[in-house]
Amino acid sequence: MSDKKLVAIKDFILTAEKSIQSAKKILATMIDSKDLKKDIELDTWDLHAYDSWEDKIVEWVFTWESMLWADSNIYPVPQNYASKSRLVQWSKVKAIIKPDGKILYKIIEEIEAETKVGLLTKTWDKFQVISDGKTYNVLLAAVTYIKWEIGDKVSIKIPAWKEATYAAVESIIPK
Repeated sequence: MSDKKLVAIKDFILTAEKSIQSAKKILATMIDSKDLKKDIELDTWDLHAYDSWEDKIVEWVFTWESMLWADSNIYPVPQNYASKSRLVQWSKVKAIIKPDGKILYKIIEEIEAETKVGLLTKTWDKFQVISDGKTYNVLLAAVTYIKWEIGDKVSIKIPAWKEATYAAVESIIPK
């Protein structure tokens, strides 16, 4: 077997191990959620971190309150970006980190989504939308950006083929 093939196999194994570690970290942050299903799989095997000219590029999966980066770490979500771009849970995004520290975000693979209608509620300090008997968390930045009020009828986006705990805010439905 050639050295290149051995290196490639080793890289595949290391990437798989990092993905498993990252999934365990995310699961640990979500374990109290009633909506969490044991069979949720995060497609992180093809996330990358690399340099492009002077920029550092890091790809990540949007999980709701956090993002799983290609470096196997979990970071807080950029709420303004997620809210304004109507980012759907489990979508893949890349962050372009400029030499001056400025970060630009770009969706690289949006998960297939479906639109639902629900009512805005608040439990403790979290805003949520109830739709079709399920409760979805929504980002505070989305609520303040669109200027929702408790009880508003709203349109949301959720993943079409994966269980979701978070919904992206589309719009308020006029009364």
